[in-house]
Amino acid sequence: MSADDVSKYMDKLKISDSDFYRKGTRASKMGLPNSTTDKSQRATQDQVLDPRTRMILFRMLNKGVFDDIKGCISTGKEANVYRALIEEPEQQLAVKVYKTAILAFKDRERYVVGEHRFRFGYSKSNPRKMVKLWAEKETRNLKRIFKTDIPVPKPLHLNKHVLVMEFLGTSEGYPSPKLKDAIIDPQKYPQLYNQLLAYMRIMYQECRLVHSDLSEYNILYHEEKLWIIDVSQSVEHDHPMSLEFLRMDIKNVNDYFRKRDVEVFGERQIFMFITEKPKPDTEWPETVGYLTSVLDDLPHLEITDEMKSDDAVFREVYIPRNLNDVFDIEGDVEKVIDGQTDKLVYKDLLGVNIENYNSSDEFDSEDESGEDEESDEGEPENEDITDVWNEEWGKKHSKNVTERKFKDRDANKERKKLVKQDKKEKRSVKMKKKDKKRLVSASKNTLKKKS
Repeated sequence: MSADDVSKYMDKLKISDSDFYRKGTRASKMGLPNSTTDKSQRATQDQVLDPRTRMILFRMLNKGVFDDIKGCISTGKEANVYRALIEEPEQQLAVKVYKTAILAFKDRERYVVGEHRFRFGYSKSNPRKMVKLWAEKETRNLKRIFKTDIPVPKPLHLNKHVLVMEFLGTSEGYPSPKLKDAIIDPQKYPQLYNQLLAYMRIMYQECRLVHSDLSEYNILYHEEKLWIIDVSQSVEHDHPMSLEFLRMDIKNVNDYFRKRDVEVFGERQIFMFITEKPKPDTEWPETVGYLTSVLDDLPHLEITDEMKSDDAVFREVYIPRNLNDVFDIEGDVEKVIDGQTDKLVYKDLLGVNIENYNSSDEFDSEDESGEDEESDEGEPENEDITDVWNEEWGKKHSKNVTERKFKDRDANKERKKLVKQDKKEKRSVKMKKKDKKRLVSASKNTLKKKS
């Protein structure tokens, strides 16, 4: 081909790749003008309020969940909390908006991997879906704890990554301070210390949870009591690191109250108090009042350098969660024969009465799973705002694993066969691509002639 032949066709060639770089190859070929995304669609205010989050809040306003939303009352690594108002009856709410674009909390994996509720994954590759599951997890944890004697803000509504809760503060709208900022009479600290240890035992025994991030930053001082908040990272007993998290919580609590001149218990002593199962022939009600009275009667051992060293070793010692994790069975059997059971750290952890265990406990342990998909464009934006105390809420946000696992195989094969037949019938009446392209071009030519 000569140079003249090439120049003749040059005006018919489009060699600019700007559309492909700007819109992508698929969008450019299909001629979609509005398929581009830019920073303005992901831009955030206060690091949480992007356009999608604003739409969720607007829908909540339209649905009457609250009538007005005020300023931000708390910021953190995973979410911001705003104050909202209901006019009739007059009520204040706390709206927790989780961060989806700017994720400062990058250590979620250690709280998720290995837990039964997340055994199907947690959408690690999609931040928006991952945070949605994280919000659902905190809602379920709050519901569990709220049913016990532990003061926590009551969860009310959840829509994607926006959680509406009870507001803890004054009638003028001032939020209750965190424990680290609260002005408290020094004489009350010993009482608050025992109160917090009672919370930890109830959470472990009744809720089957370990807070995993318990410190003065995640506790509010409201109505002269300690209130537990930020339970999104709380894990169940079956988590591989649940006992490590528990020992970390004990250390954080002791460190804070020791600075307030409180005579604290040893870390191993607290661990035994939290994990010890009540004896069958004794009444041990899991209430804050009774447990604090038990703690008042416990002897305070003098904290010596040797005890501090023992606590440091205890924090790092390996503790098996079940019999399969015991690596020195012969040595532990010899300790039991010699009557040295006190040296076994896990002696109370394995004393579970299997006959009394009921998988359909009042605390729901639904699966919180998600698919690792990169795109969430097909996700419905007009999802109904549901009351988290509605019986249908748990069914909607979880998968019935038992039904899926034990479904009749023959019925499943029959269902797949019907689906294939249905798709085959649809393909038989489907317009071919070349015919569709011809009709589209013909309609375009008709419009051009009319214009």
